[in-house]
Amino acid sequence: MQNLSFPVFDLGQFETASAARKKALGREVDHICRSTGFLAVKNHGVPQAVIDAAWSKAKAFFDLPPEEKQRSKATYKGYPYGYLGPELEALAKSRNVDTPPDLKESFNGGPPRVPPGIKDPEALAFCYAETIWPAEPKGFVEAWKAYYAALEDLALRIMRVFATALDLPETYFDAFLDAPISALRALNYPEQHVAPKPGQIRAGAHTDYGSLTILLPQPGSRGLQIVTPGGEWAEVPPVHGAFVINIGDLMARWTNDRWVSTVHRVVNPPAQQGGKERRQSMAFFHQPNWDAEIAVLDACLAEGEAPKYEPVRSGPYLMGKFKATTK
Repeated sequence: MQNLSFPVFDLGQFETASAARKKALGREVDHICRSTGFLAVKNHGVPQAVIDAAWSKAKAFFDLPPEEKQRSKATYKGYPYGYLGPELEALAKSRNVDTPPDLKESFNGGPPRVPPGIKDPEALAFCYAETIWPAEPKGFVEAWKAYYAALEDLALRIMRVFATALDLPETYFDAFLDAPISALRALNYPEQHVAPKPGQIRAGAHTDYGSLTILLPQPGSRGLQIVTPGGEWAEVPPVHGAFVINIGDLMARWTNDRWVSTVHRVVNPPAQQGGKERRQSMAFFHQPNWDAEIAVLDACLAEGEAPKYEPVRSGPYLMGKFKATTK
């Protein structure tokens, strides 16, 4: 196990910088995204009160009795939103690796509204499906929606950093993100009272599917690991006051693998390091518009170089990946 030197990027500094300074900071981000595809973002502008409310309401939801949580369960296998109970998902299957189901439960929510003009029945049935809200705890829905809106804004601002890092106009990606189909997941890894099955961990090794993920891990928690460029697993520590950002598959496709969609997992740390204790996190999976065509950027191709990937549509690509992971 390696000790990872984890880069921290100051978003506020970027947003107030001169054009020349922005380019220099963009080059730093390009270097990070070429190597691990993981970084922490501080000075992000998301109000602490919004973060605290969403976190505490999610914890209160997971504290409810199982029968109460099941009232907001996903209505059928493959339904994207609502409560997903323990051991109903195996993320490693998205990479065609058969493992026991992951040791976690989750609550999942999607876009708050359907944009005008969306008529694709698959989009309406999947990404724009209704979120099945719980009745308890009180204030859950309001806290969730405020956090979702804040992170949707943060994701757009980070994508502007990414555009700068790729030597594109800062607002290049905006046109792909005016009706994003992002999802927010509150994740609870329950306290473990029995030993896991062979090969069973809290979240199997996988890459994320969209443009980027914004993760809020529990302070002091352990278990999140990534594969380093050398092929070894390394721990990703929570950074106080910062979000953890990682590149998703669509960003790797956009950049012709110049940027890394890093394989990561959540393991069971040794018992003496809190491995059996409950752990919570919140993950915002940023996804371009349903119909956005993700084609390799000319800026990421050397002269005469061929794209590694055919263009894909954002929504159908996401739908196929998600359906491969549910039990």
